[in-house]
Amino acid sequence: MPNQGFSILEQRKNAIHKTGEAPCTLSCDTKSLAGSVSQRACVFCGSRVVLYPIADALHLVHGPIGCAAYTWDIRGALSSGPELHRLSFSTDLKEKDVIFGGEKKLEAALLHLIEKYAPKAAFVYSTCIIGIIGDDVGAVCRKVEAKMGIPVRPVHSEGFKGTKKDGYKAACTALFSLFDQKALPASRPLSINILGEFNIGGEAWIIKDYYRRMGIDVVSVMTGDSRVEEIMKAPEAKLNVVQCSGSMTGLARDMEKAFGIPFIRVSYFGIEDVAKALYDVASFFEERDLMERTKDLVREEIRAILPEIQRYKMDLQGKKAALYVGGAFKAFSLIRALDALGMEVVMAGTQTGAGDEYEELARICKPGTLIVDDANPLELSACVVEKGADLFIGGVKERPIAFKLGLGFCDHNHERKIPLAGFEGMVNFAREVHATVTSPVFRFFDRKARI
Repeated sequence: MPNQGFSILEQRKNAIHKTGEAPCTLSCDTKSLAGSVSQRACVFCGSRVVLYPIADALHLVHGPIGCAAYTWDIRGALSSGPELHRLSFSTDLKEKDVIFGGEKKLEAALLHLIEKYAPKAAFVYSTCIIGIIGDDVGAVCRKVEAKMGIPVRPVHSEGFKGTKKDGYKAACTALFSLFDQKALPASRPLSINILGEFNIGGEAWIIKDYYRRMGIDVVSVMTGDSRVEEIMKAPEAKLNVVQCSGSMTGLARDMEKAFGIPFIRVSYFGIEDVAKALYDVASFFEERDLMERTKDLVREEIRAILPEIQRYKMDLQGKKAALYVGGAFKAFSLIRALDALGMEVVMAGTQTGAGDEYEELARICKPGTLIVDDANPLELSACVVEKGADLFIGGVKERPIAFKLGLGFCDHNHERKIPLAGFEGMVNFAREVHATVTSPVFRFFDRKARI
């Protein structure tokens, strides 16, 4: 770990790397250091962000009310129809339930909610206290499923079981159990599933429209604006296209093993990555007309947005950005998109990156860039100040850090309301970055005085 102009916990020294000084051997894929106040979310939260956007399903949190309140509307996922997912239900366990068990309360809640809202499926999330008192959530779910005639799936997401990644695994296990095991695998021609797209600002609609114009049938999106029936038919697709690699690669591998469906990893953010994603899908199907339609689509879309992008680039040339996001694949795309705007990334960090991903991150960043795994607020504050960043890109938990430092901030996570995917998403991103970085208000802050 190279010397920095700020102090960090001794056990955290191997989690920060400066590119260009030595090979990147970042310590990662481990539980957060106790006392470091990690920016990560818990296992339960990880499962919720994956399953929450299923719009016609019931989502019931089995535990204290605080867990449900913490994750209500956590994805902000848009729906083109039902919005049952936006209601936050909880069994609201009290002291008496913790002592005597909450299984009866869970069963009663499920029966009442299913009768009232008629969902197509139900997910029951186990929180920390459930892992401690030992409620048999699976048994309750099987009993209610037999009685009510809809899938009722336990999500074993007790928060203390690991990291946010373990929440992804619990969610994907629940998703896999929904698949129709009698479906004919890969039975639809020119068809795909989109995995890891959550439709926060309407991105799924943009991406699906691209594929419609190409002539590709999208069987299901997991899980943005998705429906239970569509997810059940997912095995019928010819190809899985994985957008958020951290949350959904495991599910893609399980589907490949069970149904023989191959998968590719893509990103729908940034001009270069969007074009590559569409070309990669077209190449998989090896149809000349399909590739020609894809080339026409990409040319048309880039021609429409390039003049505006170039105008913003003139003002942004040489500006510095720091980013801290959930997974490394998102970081790769952000670095390329910022480069297209003439900006330099001086810090890149993630909550859940793996060793090989950090090596790639170090390779594409310029010498002197700070690479950070599972950072805490003090580290992030010191890093962005030391590197002289003009912009901080992150999520809801990073916003207060930026504002307290008097630093421009762009949300690239759950809280935003505009789409950032696709070619039009790149224009939205460029507009927001430009408006933020060039705002005169930030001239009145002395960032170093605030550390």
